[in-house]
Amino acid sequence: MYKRLTKSSDKILGGVCGGIADYFELDPTLVRAGYAILTSFSAAFPGIILYILLCFIMPKSDVE
Repeated sequence: MYKRLTKSSDKILGGVCGGIADYFELDPTLVRAGYAILTSFSAAFPGIILYILLCFIMPKSDVE
């Protein structure tokens, strides 16, 4: 069986960071904090656009 990158049911906004954490088997809080830090250091705009795109592109998880 293969891994699939999907949105997580453990979500705060769209489930993107939670899905990335599930895929790489990391703590969702660490992924969210890392994403927030990277977004703030990249002038915020690219990180926000990337998150919105991933909200639309990533499929929902089959397990709810």
